[in-house]
Amino acid sequence: MEKFLSIIVPVYKEEENILNFLSRTETVLNKVTEKYEIIFCLDPSPDKTEEIILNEINRNERIRLIKFSRRFGQPAATMAGIHYCNGDACVVIDVDLQDPPELIISMIVKWEEGYKVVYAKRRSRKGETLIKKAITRFGYKLINKISDVDIPPNTGDFRLMDRIVIDELKKLHESHGFLRGMVAFVGFKQDFIEYDRDERASGISNYNRYVGSLKIAINGIVGFSIRPLQLATLTGGLIAIGAFILGLWILIEKIFLHAELTPGLTWTIVLITFLSGVQLLSLGIMGEYIGRIYEEVKCRPLYIIDYSQNYHRK
Repeated sequence: MEKFLSIIVPVYKEEENILNFLSRTETVLNKVTEKYEIIFCLDPSPDKTEEIILNEINRNERIRLIKFSRRFGQPAATMAGIHYCNGDACVVIDVDLQDPPELIISMIVKWEEGYKVVYAKRRSRKGETLIKKAITRFGYKLINKISDVDIPPNTGDFRLMDRIVIDELKKLHESHGFLRGMVAFVGFKQDFIEYDRDERASGISNYNRYVGSLKIAINGIVGFSIRPLQLATLTGGLIAIGAFILGLWILIEKIFLHAELTPGLTWTIVLITFLSGVQLLSLGIMGEYIGRIYEEVKCRPLYIIDYSQNYHRK
């Protein structure tokens, strides 16, 4: 029996890439299945992205559009596609063609071998600076050292997921939809394919390469580990022990050695500055977790849909 495949495409200000993306993706899909849907999850854009997608829907009835009431961001758009897709499996892919649609064929082969998740691992990254590559490498190492789940390095959201994984992801109600961590948390049999990531086909990325990477690292650490809180506790304990030993030594000097103690101004300033920094860092770590708790308990929706076009629930 032929399987139904969903392609999930979060979009924002991508008018220059839609047609090229559809041309390549439809060519690939027509080689492997006649049963598919391409779901564009659109943050309201000031350009002609929405108009172009609507025109393409008139051409191909298997193209869908979900438009949000405001800009909720790429993670929320991706999760909306996962919530609303109908396929036996889905593929999450960006529209800028940095992740080549042609890899979908290799993903399907591994899926048919029994893997429930097939993610694309970047062997090289064209168009990225050395600073960006270094930040990314360090971020993944830090996440995997601290996190309670193993998040594969050099990967993005480009991946195929079986319906069993989709259904489990839909049960996770998290306001910060860090897909890589959520998929790692869900588990199941996973494998990867390697590829060389291309530059954007056209246009300028709406993703901040430095701040965006930092946000991903924070989501990966705070969302899937409490070790930073434990580290703050350990640091506070070590400093307290050190202060006790220092105070004990001063007391011994005063009582037994009869030393005249005149603390130096420089050391006083250094100690105060150091302790203040540790306290502020600890408060910042706790603030990240408290902020996550605050956002989760409000139970606000991850996204709000303005309208959908050509969408049909199976």
